[in-house]
Amino acid sequence: MRLSLLQKFILLQSFSQGGKLERILFRRFYNKCQDPAKEKYQENIITKSLEHLIDRELMIGYGKRTPHKWFVTQVSLTKKGGRISQNLLKERQEKLPLK
Repeated sequence: MRLSLLQKFILLQSFSQGGKLERILFRRFYNKCQDPAKEKYQENIITKSLEHLIDRELMIGYGKRTPHKWFVTQVSLTKKGGRISQNLLKERQEKLPLK
């Protein structure tokens, strides 16, 4: 299963902290990026990544429902998501400071 860097970050953060997490914590991903997305697009990108993880049954989303849309405010890992997070931790490699 292919995962984006943001999705890997979300899974690893959820695995390390456990329980329900607020989506605001995932904004830290953009603090680490060298070339982050524009601030007005960041929230939309995080929302789509969370929805894809929920569709793949790796996370459970908690939030509010309107007649047209879901608003995900908190997320937690499923057992399947926990296993994939453990595999990501094993595969994790450090990047060399090459230019």
